[in-house]
Amino acid sequence: MDFSLSEEQQQIRKAVREFAQREIAPHVMEYDQQERFPIELVKEAAKHGYMGGVVPPEYGGAGLDYLTYTLIIEEISRVCQIIGCALSFPSGLAGSAILRYGTEEQKRKYLRPLARGEAFAATGVPEPGSGTDVAAMRTTARRDGNEYVLNGSKAWISFLDVADWVLTFATLDRRLKHKGICAFIIERDTPGMTFHPYKNKLGFRPLCTGDIVFQDCRVPAKNRIGAEGEGFKVAMCAVENGRLGVAARAVGMAQACLDEAVKYARERVVFDQPIGRFQLIQSMITDMVTGIESARFLTYRLAWLKDQGVERARREASIAKMVATDVALMAATHAVQIFGAYGCSPEYPVSRYYRDAKVFQIIEGTNQLHRALIAEYTLGFRQ
Repeated sequence: MDFSLSEEQQQIRKAVREFAQREIAPHVMEYDQQERFPIELVKEAAKHGYMGGVVPPEYGGAGLDYLTYTLIIEEISRVCQIIGCALSFPSGLAGSAILRYGTEEQKRKYLRPLARGEAFAATGVPEPGSGTDVAAMRTTARRDGNEYVLNGSKAWISFLDVADWVLTFATLDRRLKHKGICAFIIERDTPGMTFHPYKNKLGFRPLCTGDIVFQDCRVPAKNRIGAEGEGFKVAMCAVENGRLGVAARAVGMAQACLDEAVKYARERVVFDQPIGRFQLIQSMITDMVTGIESARFLTYRLAWLKDQGVERARREASIAKMVATDVALMAATHAVQIFGAYGCSPEYPVSRYYRDAKVFQIIEGTNQLHRALIAEYTLGFRQ
């Protein structure tokens, strides 16, 4: 595996880093406190091509290789992982599902504006009683002529305030479990679909997250993604992309924790010397450096495997996601400890990193789930 960056990749990374520092950094604290999604900054990033990701150019994307895409998400997330999340969406579940299973009409109508930053989407998978166990979903779909009628609810769905459409999932028959699930695109103004945001979340505050409720919500049959019963495949087709994006965001944020901790440890003087001279501070810095280097390697390896055309890298995706998000929380914890009381103040970004890092361990499959998956792959219980 060769992770050495080409001159073009180095230039892209430098340009993205400068963009993030110039356009995003001055505003992060404000919109995080306001719980406001910075849609104007995401659209500005999209103008530079940072939202197109791995989506082919004919569908509005940048047609990047996975490693270059990973570099972009990592560098943006070094300043704001929320914007990193938005930029990863066209290459994640929402975009990948349409690219792989959607009709030509669906790709042009929904994927193209999404990849260009002209539209936003939400994905409705988890429910109040079924998050990790997708096949246990209770939201139902009933065929009625040229339409499907959906009833049920989804929980912890983000981008509720800006989503132009929702990619969601419902079952035709719960007895069929994953074989009865269908995937649908539902446009925002569809009668019978309502949004119920949560407020004052622990982390990921700029993302408007909440419940989506379906009450006799009628969806045209032409808005089904894939065939009947293929909904689970649609949901799973992008787990590697989604987990790659989460790992890249976590690595970027962990690097930001290290950057802030190193700067502060050099400046803060206690007992007539910088606190960076104390061995316990040095030990925490070393933990952060080695953890970040390891997480970055595993994340780049996943991107490299996908660039080699490996069709299934779910084991590697679980490893990258779990390690990177665990490292992010470790790095954020150490950063807050190094800052001491100032680590609890909104004056410094490490308190925000700490809140977001905990959430990283839950999204895209809890880290407990990934531990089980990694063990089952290793034991041969799962292929």
